[in-house]
Amino acid sequence: MTSTSRDRDLRSQLETLTTEAFRPELADVDRLPTLEIARLMNAEDATVAGAVAVQVPAIAAAIDAIAERMARGGRLVYAGAGTAGRLGVLDASECPPTFNTDPARVVGLIAGGPDAMVTSVEGAEDSPELAESDLAALGLTPDDTVVGVSASGRTPYAVGAVAYARGRGALTVGLSCNRDSALAAAAEHGIEVVVGPEFLTGSTRLKAGTAQKLVLNMLSTITMIRLGKTYGNLMVDVRASNEKLRARSRRIVAQVTGAGDEDVERALAATDGEVKHAILVLLAGVDGPTAARLLDEADGHLRAALAAAGS
Repeated sequence: MTSTSRDRDLRSQLETLTTEAFRPELADVDRLPTLEIARLMNAEDATVAGAVAVQVPAIAAAIDAIAERMARGGRLVYAGAGTAGRLGVLDASECPPTFNTDPARVVGLIAGGPDAMVTSVEGAEDSPELAESDLAALGLTPDDTVVGVSASGRTPYAVGAVAYARGRGALTVGLSCNRDSALAAAAEHGIEVVVGPEFLTGSTRLKAGTAQKLVLNMLSTITMIRLGKTYGNLMVDVRASNEKLRARSRRIVAQVTGAGDEDVERALAATDGEVKHAILVLLAGVDGPTAARLLDEADGHLRAALAAAGS
């Protein structure tokens, strides 16, 4: 196929995508006052949560499957290009400080590697082979999950990642913003959040990017809830790596236990700053090593460890 015919074929594909559609009613948007443009954009953004809501059953089904595998030691891997890839890397990078996960447990892959986080890497998103190479380096297992992320749902890197992962027995999820996408078809779990044409034609860092961020928030956060990384809506597995997080750790222990500042400090000191362990020390009246054993036996679930300590 010649470069001209490839270009013609790509243009034909893009013309069928909702995310690439032209909005004639916005053709003169550059003539409007700034306040009116801001109001129009805000109104557009307000529709995104509703589009995500339509896909909540599919999102929940994917989360249950992901959590089941991660409970067996599997990893969650995001793979995408451009904005989609950056959002995956962002979500993955926020899991260690929020949920005290090993950085290797939630991984973000972006077409073109780390340099692509801040600059465009020519041709990277068009290479399914690059996705295969990136995933091969991880040594995928059937307990792993690969989430391909692509607004168009046709990005070769994302589709290639899902196809490769499925061929190795890993769980696969395809997150896109167009119906009947190649990405959803390639994955076991297809999540298609149709946000409609963008405010700026084809600029999928806007509504599509917002939708993808909302879904990735749900995938990681609710999976971690299922894995016992929270107690109610408190981040009891938070990693206290700075003063703000150390203060949050003390506050969480106090909220759960009702203990005073001195008792909270003693419990955290006895458990090397581990919030769940400190809560067990205070509520169950055990020492630090016993708290660690109880949590290990409960697979990290604080409620189960508290129940075992009381039995």
